[in-house]
Amino acid sequence: MTAPVITVTRQYGAAGSEVARSVAAQLGWEVIDNEFVDEVARRAGLPAADVAQREERAPGLLERVARALAVGSPELFLSAAAEPGAERAEATIVRVTEAVIGEAAAHGRVVLVGRGAQAVLAQRHDALHVYVVATPAWRMRHAVERLGADPAHVAKLLEDTDARRDQYVRTYYGRARADLANYDLVVNTARLGIDGAANVIAADARRRGWA
Repeated sequence: MTAPVITVTRQYGAAGSEVARSVAAQLGWEVIDNEFVDEVARRAGLPAADVAQREERAPGLLERVARALAVGSPELFLSAAAEPGAERAEATIVRVTEAVIGEAAAHGRVVLVGRGAQAVLAQRHDALHVYVVATPAWRMRHAVERLGADPAHVAKLLEDTDARRDQYVRTYYGRARADLANYDLVVNTARLGIDGAANVIAADARRRGWA
């Protein structure tokens, strides 16, 4: 029997990572968010910067998940360094990422941020898929004040980051990341605030009997 999970997809600058951490704190769950790129890179035998170029960015990975993967699926982590060519390396990174998501979801009671988790776990009946959005003005302000973005280039940063994330999900899963039909909840942090958005998500998890 599986345990429930929440996936958080977010527009860049919409504070999806902060919302996810607040939800996890309210429910007493864990978050897989930052350090994701580093963990995937370590498993695939590639430099972290190389992985970051190919995947959407997200801001700790559960050590027990990493250990379980190392024991259970070692074959995933042997090929990348030996495979020439960017396309093969990228495909290996995607497989490793999916394995990490799958292992974390098997543990359950975890909030998964980004990485196409909503697509990987699309068929799970006990997954709550959330899309965190906000107005461009709010996102730009948040990116500058909280994420350290350059004010002179923040508008392009928003556009380019979301385009890269959209392409990742479209290429590997054939899904439109921004299609609202893919989600159970859409929360707007410009209207609700970070805490308000997190409260809505946590309330829905409680309504489902998950906490």
